[in-house]
Order: sequence, then C-alpha cells, then structure tokens
Amino acid sequence: MNAFDPTAEYSAIRDGVAKVCAGFPGEYWRDLDARRAYPKDFVDALIREGYLAAMIPEEYGGSGLNLSASAVILEEIHRNGCNAAACHAQMYTMGTVLRHGSDAQKQQYLPGIADGTLRLQAFGVTEPTSGTDTLALKTTAKRDGDDYIVNGQKIWISRAEHSDLMVLLARTTPRDQVKSKTDGLSVFLIDLRELKGNGVEIRPIRTMINHATTEIFFDNARIPASSLIGEEGKGFRYILSGMNSERILIAAECIGDAKWFIEKGSNYAKERVIFGAPIGRNQGVQFPLARAYAHMMAAEAIVYRAAAMYDAGHNPGVEANSAKMLAADASWEAAEACLQTHGGFGFAEEYDVERKFREARLYQVAPISTNLILCFIAEQVLGLPKSYGAPKA
Repeated sequence: MNAFDPTAEYSAIRDGVAKVCAGFPGEYWRDLDARRAYPKDFVDALIREGYLAAMIPEEYGGSGLNLSASAVILEEIHRNGCNAAACHAQMYTMGTVLRHGSDAQKQQYLPGIADGTLRLQAFGVTEPTSGTDTLALKTTAKRDGDDYIVNGQKIWISRAEHSDLMVLLARTTPRDQVKSKTDGLSVFLIDLRELKGNGVEIRPIRTMINHATTEIFFDNARIPASSLIGEEGKGFRYILSGMNSERILIAAECIGDAKWFIEKGSNYAKERVIFGAPIGRNQGVQFPLARAYAHMMAAEAIVYRAAAMYDAGHNPGVEANSAKMLAADASWEAAEACLQTHGGFGFAEEYDVERKFREARLYQVAPISTNLILCFIAEQVLGLPKSYGAPKA
C-alpha cells in the first residue's frame, strides 16, 4: 500500500533506530520489567549511535537535528517494541536549555550530554500538593550570596536515580509578592551528583510500570547561582518551551505504540485459526483494528504539524496538547484492539502485549491528563469560562 509519509526525509533515521532496537527484543524488556531495572544497555546503545544527542547543536558535539527528527527517533523506538521513557527527557528538556540557557551553561554541560558522559534525564516540576497546578508549587530557592538554598519536595520525577543533571522549577519570590501569577518561578540546571546525600534525598516509587519513578526531597540543598537558567522569576515562561516539546515527543511515542499494537494485532489475526479459518476474516476483529489505524493516522498528522510549528520557532501550546491527547487516545484504542484480538494470550508475558498495554495506559494521565487538555482547549481556543481552580470571590 502506498501512503504519504510526512517524515519521509527521516527514513535513514528510522532505519538506524530500528537496527538499534533489533538488539533489544521482548525478552530484554520482560527481564527488566520483572527486576524493575533500568535499561542501561539500551540507553548506552542509543548514546553510542548519537540518537540522544539529536537536538544538541553540532558545535557542542550533537547532531543539530530539530524536534521533528527527534520525534521520529522516539516514535521508531516505540514502534519496534522498545520504550524511550528511560531517556526521552534528554530531548524534551533541550527546549528550555537551548532557548533560554546561557552560553556558559551550554559550554559546560552540552558536550558531556552529547557524548554520554553526562545524563540529563530528570525534569523537576510536579509536587505532591500542586500536581498540574504548576503555579502553586511550594519548593523554594532562596538567594544566599553566590548560591541558592533549595527546600521542598518533588514527586513523579522519573529517572532521577539515573541522571547526573536535572532541570528544576522552584519559587524564588513568594506568590503573594508577585505582580503576575506567572512570575516568581525560576528554572535551574542543577548537578545532582554533588547533591545526592548532601541536601537531596531520592526515594523510588513502585508503580504499575517499570518507569524508574521517584520522589525527591530538598533540605537546604545548596546550588550555585550560575545554575539559574535565564532571568530569575521568569521560569514559568521558560518551562513552557520544555512542556510543549515534551507533549509533542510523548505524542510521537504514542504513535509508535499505536503502530506496534496495530501490526501485532493484525499479524496475530492472520495467523490465529479458529473454527477452520483465521480470526482476521471476522469483521468483529477487523473493524477495531481498522478504526484504530484510521485514528492513528489522524493523530500522527497533528503530531508532526505541532513539531513543525515548534521547529519554526513557535510555542504551539494548543497543537502540542492536542497532539498529546489524540495520540494517547489512538495508542490506547490500538492497545485495546490488540489485546482483544489476542484474547487470553494477550495477558501472557511472552507476547509482550500486556507490558505494552500497561505502558500505553500511562499517557492518559501523564505528562498531563486528558481532562486538563480539554479544559485548556475550551478556555484558550473556545473562549469558555475557566472550569478549574478556585472560583473568584
């Protein structure tokens, strides 16, 4: 079947990623899942081939690729049955670092990130009491001479145990002392190697999926003032760059998952013979898979439209959030169709469907829930009254 490919220019990248993934079949991921282990060998392989340095400019040792190419890399990882959750933060944090970081910060950290001697895999935003209400976060960073003193707690911070660096969002001005509610937050690029056990405690959280998730406690953690990204108090605006790229890249992963589920389900439907014929001849099996494919194509178009807008220098909040929601829906629909097609065998570990099924469910919730995306579109695009937050007196 001939199909228009919006990412045809990146076919060589797809082939290269697929070759890396071929060395990490289902057995590798099942073993990690059973042991709750980090996929170090897989991450190292991606680093060796330069894929995790995709967005880092060539002058710092990276590939100098755009977000669209990075989205293709992550999509292809998931399309081949692997999982990019162990390393995708290294791409979406680049939106904040590259657009707003200082030349000194880039010189200090980007070459190491590019060659793999440094890992930037942690994005410290979410807190237990604020959740998605980022402006209500309570972690503070107070200036003390040439340093900042950080106190507070973060939660659902994946890969912090396996990361050298972290992009951290903290409040530098009390909320009741700022003119605009979006002021008073600042972004820092901090070195966790010097802080672990020295003002920073990282505790793992066991979850449904093997996602290396943690909570982090800051207790008078001292970081150099040079860690500040951009201007103090303007961090919320900077972090939006990272959030938009995060939405787009996660959406690309969902597209990859959807393609994996559809292919896996379709192949099984051709091979599984019941009552003397392949089950794929039945419309009850065909239609869910066909519908999932159609919805995947629609979501894919929005994902790469959002990526193109980002690459053009825009901050496509509506498109990025819509892409994440639609791609997550498409992935989940394909997961349901695939599991139902496999029947009881879909629950057997050896088929890998149940593992991918659990992973796909996450993106209805993270990095932002579907309901909040709908609220965002209703308010920002349709001009409807804000439906969340404390009502005005």
